[in-house]
Amino acid sequence: MNGEKVLQIATLHIEDEYLLGVMVPKDNSNWSGPWDCAEFVSWCVYQAAGILYGCNNNETSPSSADAYTGYWQRDAKRIGQKVSLDIAAQTPGALVLRYPQPGLIGHIAISDGSGGTVEAHSRNTGVIRNQISGRRWDTGVLVPGIDYAQRSGRIDVIPPALIFRLTSPLTTGKKVKEIQARLTAEGFNPGEIDGIYGPKTAAAVSAFQAARGLVADAETGTQTAAALGVELS
Repeated sequence: MNGEKVLQIATLHIEDEYLLGVMVPKDNSNWSGPWDCAEFVSWCVYQAAGILYGCNNNETSPSSADAYTGYWQRDAKRIGQKVSLDIAAQTPGALVLRYPQPGLIGHIAISDGSGGTVEAHSRNTGVIRNQISGRRWDTGVLVPGIDYAQRSGRIDVIPPALIFRLTSPLTTGKKVKEIQARLTAEGFNPGEIDGIYGPKTAAAVSAFQAARGLVADAETGTQTAAALGVELS
């Protein structure tokens, strides 16, 4: 019941298929996809340690427990151990979590302890190895009941240079107008093209991302901007 075991199980499923919204029976050790990000992580945790975590009901049958990044956020705040991204990056089996925006989804990945991840990423890529740095995360998470060993050395997690998302107060500006205009041109309704990155714009970004097989987190970073034909600067 340790973090290395979580990571080992995850790596066996690299190249598996991704399907947003799929529900995975956590007690089915033979499941080989499809996955979405939260189902993948919750399944790996259950397979490694017999612990339900990040699900709608962690006390229900593992065959019907529904995992979601919002439930990971809830559990990290209530019962989990939140840690810095730097610590998570050098701890095999730790999780890095991006909270979902209201009514939408976030993202979660398993740390390989060397600054990388194993994650159910998106429809275009499936389960892949990736990096923690250069991407936006809200917290690292350690699951109670699992033993973790932090690797020696230091890994500094570098945040992305620029990303547009729902914030308080709301992000505004010409670049947001450009994002909204491109969404409209692609057939996704962001509401009024007013330069305000509000809930309608975030929902339109999420719908665009899902349609293009990207991580549907409603945040406009480098990859989503490139798909929209918008240059971030």
